[in-house]
Amino acid sequence: MATTQRYVLWIAVLASFVAFLDGTIVNVALPAISDELGGGIRTQQWVVDAYLITLGALILVAGSVSDAYGRVLVLRIGLIGFAVASLAIAAAPTAEFLIVARAVQGAAGAFLVPSSLALITSNFSGPAQSRAIGIWTAMTTSAMIVGPLLGGILVDFASWRWAFLINVVPIGVTLVLLARGGFRDTRHQDASIDWLGAVLCTLGLGGMVYALIEQPNQGWASPGIWIPLVLGALLFLTFVMRQRTVRHPILPLDLFRARNFRMGNIATTFIYGALALNGLVVVVYLQEGAGLPATLAGLASLPMTILMILFSSRVGALSGRWGPRFFMTIGPITMGVGALLLLTVGSDFSYWWQVLPSMIVMGAGLALTVAPLTSAILGAIEPERSGIASAVNNAVARVAGLIAIALLASIVGGTLDLEGFHRAAIVTAVLMIAGGITSFVGIRNPDRALYPPAEPA
Repeated sequence: MATTQRYVLWIAVLASFVAFLDGTIVNVALPAISDELGGGIRTQQWVVDAYLITLGALILVAGSVSDAYGRVLVLRIGLIGFAVASLAIAAAPTAEFLIVARAVQGAAGAFLVPSSLALITSNFSGPAQSRAIGIWTAMTTSAMIVGPLLGGILVDFASWRWAFLINVVPIGVTLVLLARGGFRDTRHQDASIDWLGAVLCTLGLGGMVYALIEQPNQGWASPGIWIPLVLGALLFLTFVMRQRTVRHPILPLDLFRARNFRMGNIATTFIYGALALNGLVVVVYLQEGAGLPATLAGLASLPMTILMILFSSRVGALSGRWGPRFFMTIGPITMGVGALLLLTVGSDFSYWWQVLPSMIVMGAGLALTVAPLTSAILGAIEPERSGIASAVNNAVARVAGLIAIALLASIVGGTLDLEGFHRAAIVTAVLMIAGGITSFVGIRNPDRALYPPAEPA
């Protein structure tokens, strides 16, 4: 690699690592946050969903913004915004202040991952680009291991506030590399940003999520619930309708004409909604219900991450030969079985016999699912539109997690006790199995003639 390319790769890795690190740390810190700032499960829901609302809405517009104002400038603004929001979260005096800061952090985070990948694709080509993306994937995936461990240690031995301050270190290093790299921005003169669409999407999602989170406390008959629910739904519908006529849509609806893209995103909704629900419930219950320290609770799902890292690339290669349908069917159903194994968790708690088997089975299912799902969705769209196709799928996954977390109180019955934990496990299993069935019914393998014959084992 040339010196400039090394700078680009490290900048891309560090900028994305920040966003992935924060996403894995926050779940570990939730019990400590609600203990100090109050609000119980409602505070925990909003801490997660405030971030996901702005992230899910603005990640669609990130590509347009970087084209209009330059990728380096947008990445620098995203990094500074993320750092300022992290400092505000660490200093939050109330739950309400923290939630607003998390929304700002999500808005900044929306520009980190797309801008990072755009830097790689614009500075690498051919085999070097594939290698760079492979390095980026491996390094950013490591945040799934580092985040829970680091977050747990900081919560147990310092404070949950330090878990957010840790973001400032890689952000500072990335800003230094950006300054020393001597990069010049390239802008598209005809680029246009649908700011109105972004506002409609954000307010629409926000209204619906507010109603879903607050409904268990006020009831569906309360005007404070059904009014924001209806208004949010109307605003989001207006956003979708606008995307059909606006010159530069942030959600190109014509992408959904491709069968595998359409059905793959429906499967994504089920699968990633289930993953978000399971990820939060397990780490919070292990602390509040089973009494584990934050460090051990954060490490509980480590087998899932390890299995995905070890086998997802091999599964991706097999999917490239045999097609994604089989893997997208078996993988989510396997994860559903793993979720049902959590029903063995009882008042006489044992991680090794009650939780670890579930994590292993779910990890195997996750390894079978992720790469084929991604290839099926992106493979359905022409290569020159793969960037926006990836952004749409990422946004779908984020919004699915957003809605799943918003429904948490309704799913667990208001309290994340043992009974609520079992309810969440059942809902997770149902969503996973629904994702597998959707894939079986809806996904089509490309022509087998496109695949080389499988080599003998």
